[in-house]
Formats: sequence, C-alpha cells, structure tokens
Amino acid sequence: MTTARLILLDHGVALAGVASWFGTGVAAALRRHRLGSGLLVAAVLVTLARIGTVSVLAGRGWWFVAEKVLLGLPMLCVAGTAGVLLAGPRLWAGRGTTGERLPARCAVSLLTAAYAALAGLVVTFLAGYPLTWPTALIAVSSVALCALLTARAMAGETQDEETQHEQTRADPAGGSAVSRRRFVNTAVSAAALGAGGTGVGLMFRSPDSVVTGGGPAQASGSSRTALSVADLRSPATPSPGGAVRQHVLTAQTATVRLDSGREIDAWTYNGRLPGPEITATEGDVIEVTLRNSDIGDGVTLHWHGYDVACGDDGVPGLTQHPVGPGEEFVYRFRADQVGTYWYHTHEASDPGVRKGLYGTLVVTPRGADREDGRKQLDLVLSVHTFAGAVVVGGRDGHAEHVAAPGTAVRLRLVNTDSDPHRIALAGTAFKVAAVDGRDLNRPETVREMSLRLPAGGRYDLVFAMPDTPVALVLDDDPEKGVRLHPGDAGREPGTADTSDWPELDLLRYGTPARLPFDPDTADRDFTLVLDRAVAMVDGRPSYAQAVNGRGHPSIPDMLVAEGDVVRFAVVNRSLETHPWHLHGHPVLILSRDGTRSSGSPLWMDTFDVRPGEVWEVAFRAGNPGIWMNHCHNLPHAEQGMMFHVSYDGVTTPFADGHAGHG
Repeated sequence: MTTARLILLDHGVALAGVASWFGTGVAAALRRHRLGSGLLVAAVLVTLARIGTVSVLAGRGWWFVAEKVLLGLPMLCVAGTAGVLLAGPRLWAGRGTTGERLPARCAVSLLTAAYAALAGLVVTFLAGYPLTWPTALIAVSSVALCALLTARAMAGETQDEETQHEQTRADPAGGSAVSRRRFVNTAVSAAALGAGGTGVGLMFRSPDSVVTGGGPAQASGSSRTALSVADLRSPATPSPGGAVRQHVLTAQTATVRLDSGREIDAWTYNGRLPGPEITATEGDVIEVTLRNSDIGDGVTLHWHGYDVACGDDGVPGLTQHPVGPGEEFVYRFRADQVGTYWYHTHEASDPGVRKGLYGTLVVTPRGADREDGRKQLDLVLSVHTFAGAVVVGGRDGHAEHVAAPGTAVRLRLVNTDSDPHRIALAGTAFKVAAVDGRDLNRPETVREMSLRLPAGGRYDLVFAMPDTPVALVLDDDPEKGVRLHPGDAGREPGTADTSDWPELDLLRYGTPARLPFDPDTADRDFTLVLDRAVAMVDGRPSYAQAVNGRGHPSIPDMLVAEGDVVRFAVVNRSLETHPWHLHGHPVLILSRDGTRSSGSPLWMDTFDVRPGEVWEVAFRAGNPGIWMNHCHNLPHAEQGMMFHVSYDGVTTPFADGHAGHG
C-alpha cells in the first residue's frame, strides 16, 4: 500500500474513532445502555486499529506520525482508558435495562475521549508537522475546557440521587461537596485557559531567520564585505564565435484568438501566446529588454531552470523591483547552458503565468549540425491551459506537422501549467534524450510508455520518423496533442488507447555515470515537510500551504556557503502533488521513498513530489545569491509554500531578504 493510501486509511480510522466515542457518550447520556456498551466496544476496537495504522505509517517516516505519536494517541488513550474504567462497568451492567440514569461522570468521561480523538484529528489537519509546544498546549487545554463545560452542562440539567446527597452533606470544614467541586472546576478551568493562552502567545514568537542544516552558522561581525545580489550579474560578452542576441519583450494585455476561434483575454509578451521563442547558440549572449505596457501588478522575467547569475533571476522584492507600467529592465546573460527552458513572470506569477506571461528558451550546442545529412525537425511544444482550453505549441486542438521518413525528430515538451500532464507517444519508439534541459547518459529506446511531465518541467523526446503517422497524446485524450505525418498529411495516425500504458520511471532509466560530487558526504542536510497548516502568510492568518508548519515569509532560509554540497529531503504529508523548484541550481535526484536512483544521473530543476512521497536530492552551492525554493504549483506558492536558499554573506537591497512574490 502506498504511503498516500495509508494516510487516507489513517484519516478514515481516526474519523471512525471520533464518531464511535461521541456515539458512546451520547448513548450513555440518553440512557441507551445496550447501544452505549456496543459502541464502547467499537470505540475501543477502532482505537486499537488506529494504533495499528499509525504504527504502520511510522515505518514510512517519522514526519507522517509525529503529532499522532506525541500528542493525539496519548491524549486519546488516557481519556479513553478513563472512560472505559468509569463508564464501562455501568454500561455493561445496565445493558438489559433502559431509563436508569448513569452518574454524569460516566457520560463526561466518554465525551472527553471523543474530544481527545477530535483534537488529535484537528491537530493533524491544522498544525501538521512539526508538533510544537503551542500546538500541544492549545490542544490539551481545549480538550480540558470542553470536558469541563460538558460536566457543568450535565450537572446543571440533571441531579441524580448521588448529587443530591452530596449537596446536603457538609464537609468537616463546614463547606459542601458541591462547593469543593465548584472550586476544583474553577481551578482546572483557569489552568486550562492559562495553558491555552500560553500556547497562543508562543505561536507569535519570531521564527528563526535561518536554519543551517548542520553546517556552520552565519558569522556575525565578519570582516568580509557583504555581497549584494544587485552586483551579481552574468557575463556580458559572448564566447569566441558567439553573438549578442537582443530581444525586446513588452508585457501587455491583449485579446488573443485561438485556432478554434475562441478569444482569450490574456496578459502577453508582445501580444502573443506564448511569448516570442528566444533561441541562441551556446556561447551567445542573450540580452532581453523587458517593458511593461499596462500590467498593473508589475512584471519580471524569470529564466526557469537556467542558472543565470542571481541579479538576472527576475524575482521581485529579492533580485530586483517589479517592472511597473511604463518601466523597463534589461536582463543579460551568456548562454553557456544548452537545452530546453522557458521564461515567465515571477511577480504575481499565479495569475500572470496562467493568463499568458510565459515563453520558451532554447539553447543549442555550437557546431551541432548533423554530419550524416539527415533531415531534422525540432519542435518546441509548450503546454498551457487557458480556462479549460489546452494550447500546445501555441495551438489549441491538434497541431499537424509533416516529416519525411527517416527525419530526426526532437520534441521539446514544456509544461507551463501548475499541474502535471501525462504524455504518450504513439506510433514510434523513442528516447528521452534530456530532462529539464540536461542530457541523460545513454538513454534506452522505449515504446508504449507514458511520461509524467511535472509543472514547470521539460522533456526532450527524440526518434527517427517512421513511414507511418505518429501522435503525441496529451492526458490520454486523442483530441489533444500533436500529429506527425510521413509526407502525406491526409494519413491519420491510429487512435491508440494510451490510458493503460505504464509510466516510465526516470530514476531507473539510462546508464549510471560518475557524479561530480559525493552526495553522501554533504556539508549540509535539510528536511522540508510539505503540508497544509494554519499559519501566517504575508502577515495574514491563513490555512496555508506550509513548509515545516510555516508559511511565507516566516519559513527560515536554508543557509549555505559557496562550495558546500547540500542535501535536502522533500516530504509530502499532504494529499496534493507539489512540484518542487529551486532557482539557480539543478538538483541531483538521489532517491524516492528510500529507493536510490539507479539509472542515468538525473538532474532536475522541478520534480513532482506526489502525496506521501519522500524525495532526496543534492546540489553543489556554486552560484552565490539568495534563491527562491518553492512549489511550482503557483497557487500553492502564493498560499505560502516558498522560501529562500541564502548564501552566507549575500544580501539584497530590494527587501528584507524574505521577499519573493509567488
């Protein structure tokens, strides 16, 4: 069973526990002894089952069970044991009768177990990982207060013979038992309120600004001069034989007509969807002047997956100010990195990219012309969804291309959406030549295999055109994708059903090769646990997409030093997929769910962490700056799932170092 299914099973068992304990308490209060005794047995069995599911889930990682083991189950077991001991014998003895009232403490103890079960479930959904003292104090005090309020309510409505007897029985000091009980209740209430208030107060402590991952902390009072990201710019001169390729991109609103005739109110670069394709040859300098015509939120250009210097990374409030209407900004970098990439705005990137502020970037090797004289077809196919309309390579519906048999075809697939896409290539065998712009080592030829393309990710598929049609099928829908014909556009490719094709596991694809560093001797090691949690996001309380229980900008930076080998694990506790994206550095995929990568070294800049998965990755810190590290489901980033990797000694003049708009 997958970890995600175990998480769902555990949630279901926990919910059943809440229902059974509440049912038992209500049955006891309503004098339904037979029903109450049966429900009590069910509640105990469900609680034991919960202990079992948590034990199994713990084998998948401590991150998935921390709050359950440290708080939820102990609270439930203590309260449940008290309920069984206080109410169990009376319910069992009275199961053949109805109408006989049980002491109020019986129903209260059972309902307290229900409150404890509910509190544990609420902590899982609202606080997640890690369990903190504020969360624990608030949860325990809430259970105690609910129990006291229930006891008072039941004491006010019913007074059985035992209570009446206690009211008339004076204690040795001259007070009544009821007075003592009221005093105890008041004291316990005050203690519970105090604990809860302390927990709430502790929640507002200022978080640590950085975490060091086991490496040296940031030096204070260092004599070294701080380095500003504004001074970290890419080389402005091309390599020998290279050229300067200049572009002007104007961000503007426009109404764009798709091939189907549908009109889209879009935000565009140069009035096009997608924006102009930027191409270069290795060693060229790319110079892009970004102008903003009328995008009120402002715009930038982020070169997704391209390891530019930090000052050219295009993150507003971190590496530059956003480019407002009537303003411009010049990006300049040398194209030393070959492959398939893309660009998009990073200012309000969720609405900006969704509405059309994106384009592709392709850098080809110098001297890459084929010597065998074979024809070539190189197609850049960005996939984007506009209000339900899927646009592939700028066209909605099927794009048609002609390639003579034997033509060397390269399909450069770019996912510009916030969700993954399933890709299948019907009618030919193929190789995955590159992932996220980086070539794979000796990839194998495969056939009838699907590919999962993460949000922000890129795959280069290569094949020799056969003498029969070929179809690139998107999301198993034969009406979406690209068709290639071997010289006769009238010949239709077969409508193959690709829905049952297995998914190619890229961690086992290709041939191993020597690594540039040893990830097992990393200088720093971090863990990122992704989940939903109540947290502050940009100064407002929110049900955030959280990292380690916090939302942007309260998530501490990952501190690194130039030259460090850095490992980090990404743990997905949630039931949503999180495509993880680090700026400025490709990461080497080490393992998924404990299984190490065994194929070609897999370098990615965006990798899909599905529900319940644990990915381990590593990189060498060789590009100084302050870099965004975030989920590339852009609504998730906007909802708090983003923070920074900060190099020691680097500062930003554009904000407080915790900026970076989703």
